[in-house]
Amino acid sequence: MDASSSALHPPCMVFFDLETTGLGPSCDIVQLAAVSGDHTFNLFMVPRCRMQAGASRVTGFRVRRQHLFLHRRPVLTTSLREALVSFITFLQMLGHPLLLGHNIRRFDCHVLARALDEFNLRTDFQKGVSGFVDTLPLARQLLKDSGLQSFKQENLVKTLLGVAYAAHNALEDVQALQKLYQALRPTANQIQQHIFTLDSLATATVNQAPVKPSGQSSKAVEITEDKRPHKPSSTS
Repeated sequence: MDASSSALHPPCMVFFDLETTGLGPSCDIVQLAAVSGDHTFNLFMVPRCRMQAGASRVTGFRVRRQHLFLHRRPVLTTSLREALVSFITFLQMLGHPLLLGHNIRRFDCHVLARALDEFNLRTDFQKGVSGFVDTLPLARQLLKDSGLQSFKQENLVKTLLGVAYAAHNALEDVQALQKLYQALRPTANQIQQHIFTLDSLATATVNQAPVKPSGQSSKAVEITEDKRPHKPSSTS
């Protein structure tokens, strides 16, 4: 995608987020949510590994007897594979969209890529998307002269939109991020500067970070800030 073609035919924007069992390279997805305009996607999964206590405190998710609870209320769940297949179908319905998320380059994309690879779904997934944009560095670029000390999503939403929201729930996060993006109003050229793919992310990780044992996802080193406490902590 080049800047001129994207300006004439901008791709559909899909904002997505994950909630997970914790921070580690083997964490599991508990919630996958996305929004594009009025189109909403939101699925829950019973994780296959134990929820970390810190993640449960922040997100409200707990597992009891192989059932998932959110703030002590049971939620309907599906398998991880079925959730990923449904997500791919949702993206295909929107016609090769661009996926956006806050600090996804450091965390979410690695978790998503590992899950897709586990079920041999990466090729199908990548056929249906134009790429990814991390709104964290995009916001830092757009607001570099604003004097903001924190670029966490919650702080940006509160500062720019003047509202608070139920953070640490993937659906609430993506709905807030869509509104935040509309307030930021980046140009096509600014968006283009931040586009990456799962393959380019993997290449950058291999080139820039120490090799980890097979089956573990390395973290990209460009981004140091994070969006929420249950992911690697943010300092700005």
